[in-house]
Amino acid sequence: MHTTPPGTTAPAPTGAPSGIDRFFGISARGSSVGREVRGGIVTFFAMCYIVVLNPLIIGTVPDSTGHYLGGGTEPNLPAVAAGTALVAGLLTILMGAWAKFPLALAAGLGLNAVIAYSVAPLPGMTWAGAMGLVVIEGIVVLILVLTGFRRAVFNAVPPFMKTAIGVGLGLFIAFVGLFNARFITPADGTPVQLGADGSLAGWPILVFIVGLVLMFALYVRRIPGAILIAIVAATVLAIVIEKLVGVGAYSDGSDGGAANPHGWSLNVPSLGGSPLQMPDFSTLFTVDPIGGITAAGAVGATTIVFSLLLADFFDTMGTMVAVAAEGDMLDEDGDIPHSQRILVVDSLAAIAGGVGGVSSATSYAESASGVAEGARTGLAAVVAGLAFLLSTLLSPLVAMVPYEAATPALVMVGFLMMTQVTSIDFTDVEKAIPAFLTIMLMPFTYSITVGMGAGFLMYVVIRIVRGKAREVHWLMYVVAVLFVLYFLRGPLESLLT
Repeated sequence: MHTTPPGTTAPAPTGAPSGIDRFFGISARGSSVGREVRGGIVTFFAMCYIVVLNPLIIGTVPDSTGHYLGGGTEPNLPAVAAGTALVAGLLTILMGAWAKFPLALAAGLGLNAVIAYSVAPLPGMTWAGAMGLVVIEGIVVLILVLTGFRRAVFNAVPPFMKTAIGVGLGLFIAFVGLFNARFITPADGTPVQLGADGSLAGWPILVFIVGLVLMFALYVRRIPGAILIAIVAATVLAIVIEKLVGVGAYSDGSDGGAANPHGWSLNVPSLGGSPLQMPDFSTLFTVDPIGGITAAGAVGATTIVFSLLLADFFDTMGTMVAVAAEGDMLDEDGDIPHSQRILVVDSLAAIAGGVGGVSSATSYAESASGVAEGARTGLAAVVAGLAFLLSTLLSPLVAMVPYEAATPALVMVGFLMMTQVTSIDFTDVEKAIPAFLTIMLMPFTYSITVGMGAGFLMYVVIRIVRGKAREVHWLMYVVAVLFVLYFLRGPLESLLT
């Protein structure tokens, strides 16, 4: 289901040079250069947190030898940030210029945590070895794409399941936005609660609410640039509040310092110092596949690569479908133009993430925020990629935007993607139950892959139970078996070792 972005009641003249228009197909998709640029900027701001967050995850954990990414026995966060931005920029530009799809890529959350906390500390493992396993995973995925297997799986998925994936991903994105802004937090008696103590308190929460309300208000008034305007306005408000009040960074006191439960999340919004900083690319080319296999062992390396592969394989499928659905870019069969190129670029991103020393890069669901702003072509991805490249030099400016100012865009996108649910026939249990599990488990397990796996498995089971086993595409059986192995990988690994 297509959600019309603000200010797009009728196709607008693109005003684009004919060469750019023809190359990206801007007017053919009812867009304009202005919308594409705006959408690319919104996408960048919605996901630029990864430039700061990825170093905090993989840059603060030593490998088994006591060394950190970028070299040395102390964390080198600027180097990890620069490498993260470089890989994101180059691959996002490739996605836009070659696949011509408004999808941005960067180091994958979840994937980076697996590498940091489960792989790098293994006995004998180095960061170069861990990144070598990431490269191997990317090569395997690329082979699956080039042989047509990955696209065949995509085509075998029923249309209603593709819609359910988009809806589930919308709820997942909204949950991420609410959690990162600390609008909801972990609680003692319940899994989550409102605010830091069951209520809304603190200046950062006010900024988040103002940004979200402003975003929705501009959207319903059909103001072009609603998402970007709200992000910028919320950031300015955050800077003013920090200057006047001095809120400081969030802290739970676990580091031995004073707790500040109502502080800013991720970044403290303040002006000062030079906006320029020369990048340090020392994480690049620190890769050793042979060393990674040797340290993990054949069985361990296979398990690690398989886990990364399956998550990357299906996360991208879900993200691609959700972004295309949000931009009304799916055809009647649920297919996406240039889908093979999209999958190739995503596979190359996994390889590039390993070579860049910043963990496997993958497609980001936050790209839907740019599509919601009006982006429909690869020009938006090129703009987002250029912004990532600039962020290698302008990291102080990127670090000025707190979660509370950026994450209202994720909640907004969650709403827009949720509207697709009306196309699922919930009176048909064969569709309703798999769709329900897919939609529910993505946010509840904090995993796109788990939601998709549960939905796929239940779809196959219900078809078998109702005597329709022959109507299920054979690839769905293959995928179901793979997901069973994925869900049982812990016990299976224990048995094998």
